[in-house]
Amino acid sequence: MTFLASPPPSIRRLRLSATLTGYIARQFTVWYLSFLFGLLGVILLATTVDLLDRLASKDASLTVILEMVLLKLPFLSQEVMPFTVLFAVLACFWRLTRSQEFVVTRAAGISIWQALVPVLGVSLLVGAMTVAVLNPVASVLLSRFETLEAKYIHNQASTLSVSRQGLWLRQADEGGQSVIHASRITHETMTLHNVIIFRFAEADRFIGRIDAERAVLRPGHWQLSKAWKSGPGIREQFVETLKIPTELSREKILDSFAPPETISFWDLPEFIELLENAGFSATHHKLQFHRLLATPLLLAALVLLAASFSLRSQRRGRVGLVIMGGVLTGFLLYFVSNIVFALGLSGGIPVILAAWTPASVTLMLGVAVLLHLEDG
Repeated sequence: MTFLASPPPSIRRLRLSATLTGYIARQFTVWYLSFLFGLLGVILLATTVDLLDRLASKDASLTVILEMVLLKLPFLSQEVMPFTVLFAVLACFWRLTRSQEFVVTRAAGISIWQALVPVLGVSLLVGAMTVAVLNPVASVLLSRFETLEAKYIHNQASTLSVSRQGLWLRQADEGGQSVIHASRITHETMTLHNVIIFRFAEADRFIGRIDAERAVLRPGHWQLSKAWKSGPGIREQFVETLKIPTELSREKILDSFAPPETISFWDLPEFIELLENAGFSATHHKLQFHRLLATPLLLAALVLLAASFSLRSQRRGRVGLVIMGGVLTGFLLYFVSNIVFALGLSGGIPVILAAWTPASVTLMLGVAVLLHLEDG
């Protein structure tokens, strides 16, 4: 009867596997949160000091500075997510190896790959939440930060907006301002097509309108072709060419774009379509979209890479050296990734290849090293 009351060995192993999975997942989660809050604390302090220095001579209160710091913090936490995962995996498996828990686990017949399953699951979940939840929130807050930065530091506001109806530009005039609308733009020559210019005096008083077939940006002015001038109390007048003074330049217009980091992951495809329909290049925004898509894969790849260092550290007897090697490898991959992204932005390699190469290479490197360790 006693034998019948005991569960079969296969069931005991199943319960042990579930318990071990939860234990490793909890260990990694604790380390992950510890490093995340630690890094965010350092970032919070560094960002505050930086903004205090930049706004020292500006008309900005301490409340505004603290608001800007908190607005930028979610974006920075998203940027350090790969390093947080890397450090957490190194610390988690180093502790399991140092306390001989991983040795006992291997002796029970659990392979490296089985031990990595809970950590991979948590990292994939973190990556998915980063893209689907954190990124939309961070993009909205970063957009607000950019607005405050432009107001208090650069003393300027955005001059460009893109919509399904075309693009809108705003420029200052003598005693007022002009709002320019165009259906599309030829990016190479900075030529606006189907142009409408609304002219306003002080207190936003409408004083006139100009409709033109096209407008070409020249140094110091817009050169309009086949333009019609009209306004309150003014008879409509046609002119073959017309020059409108402007302080805008090609660089100022392009710099007025909303940075891809300020656009939510869910809104990027639509914004990319709008840019391309308006005649602008959407390379930067495409790269950002695919980088976000590759985030879960990158975090999983970093788990494998970090495990290949931390799981063998005790066996080799050089704990500090091997762990430091893992950290340096992570930073090396970060710099190489930036080089690959730069090549993608410059057109040296396709955007999709540039966005997915760092994660793919890291994954293959981690798998190769772990296969070597498992065979050894």
